[in-house]
Amino acid sequence: MASRRRAIVALPDTMRLYRAALPLILCFALPCIAQAQTAHLTAAEAKNHVGETATVCGRVASIHFAEKAKGLPTFMNLDMPYPQQIFTIVIWGADRPKFGNPERTYNHKNVCLSGKITSHRGIPEIIISTPAQIQIQK
Repeated sequence: MASRRRAIVALPDTMRLYRAALPLILCFALPCIAQAQTAHLTAAEAKNHVGETATVCGRVASIHFAEKAKGLPTFMNLDMPYPQQIFTIVIWGADRPKFGNPERTYNHKNVCLSGKITSHRGIPEIIISTPAQIQIQK
């Protein structure tokens, strides 16, 4: 019975500790969570984030299906058309059927896509393999 009373008495001390710790946790955690959810890069900013996984947004300026090239890639360039492209989305031929007709679906649309930013010949790019990685913006 005495140990039960000590446990009940100790409970308010524990609650005070949690009440003191909670605001500190929220102060540090919320900005990180908010930044992770809202960190969208423009096509021009992507070159500074090669190697990172990010969301890049822009307008599809040109699309080319290289049906005679190895791997049957589809190239979609954001904001500036080829050969002045500043960011490229790549869909490899094996994944292309999942996207239907990308030329019709995405051309001249504002899109956001997520994935790892890599660089090919100095131009940042993201290779997408599922339609879930790209969303048309209203």
